[in-house]
Amino acid sequence: MRHVISATVQNVPGVLAHVSGMLASRGYNIDSLAVGETEDRGFSRMTFVLRGDDRVLDQVRRQLEKIVTIVRVDDISSRNYVERDLMLIKIAAPPGPERSHVKELADIFRGRIVDVAADSVVVEISGTEKKLEGFIELMRPIGILELVRTGRIAMVRGGPPTREQTEADDDGRSDEPSSARESLA
Repeated sequence: MRHVISATVQNVPGVLAHVSGMLASRGYNIDSLAVGETEDRGFSRMTFVLRGDDRVLDQVRRQLEKIVTIVRVDDISSRNYVERDLMLIKIAAPPGPERSHVKELADIFRGRIVDVAADSVVVEISGTEKKLEGFIELMRPIGILELVRTGRIAMVRGGPPTREQTEADDDGRSDEPSSARESLA
């Protein structure tokens, strides 16, 4: 089973290394990992994609919650959420019909050409993993020169959670600093 986990962490040096080291040392494979600042510069959000049953998820969650710099951990897999990946893909495309074909396919996938060279183009495309994989498969016969992807990012749909929802989601957890909880509510 695939789990998307969102962790709000204090924006301090070493958090990523600490978290990824903890997961690796316990033998958990991370399918995807993305980290970035939130609307509050004091916090970052880490989005992990892990595979495993509910027991594995529970173990990962408990281990993450032990890390002092982690403020909140949510498994958003079972909720209504939006997820996206970003990809840059360099494709062999000399001027002419081949380049026009790549541009047409990029347009169909709502991608955009962000760089043009004499014999190649770079396409930026964002969307679900399935969408990106579909574009990659169409580009293989043309010639992929280079490809880079971000980790998955995800957000629960709807408005921000109310303080009551946040406290209910915490399952009674009160070990996090109240100032951190309040700033997230």
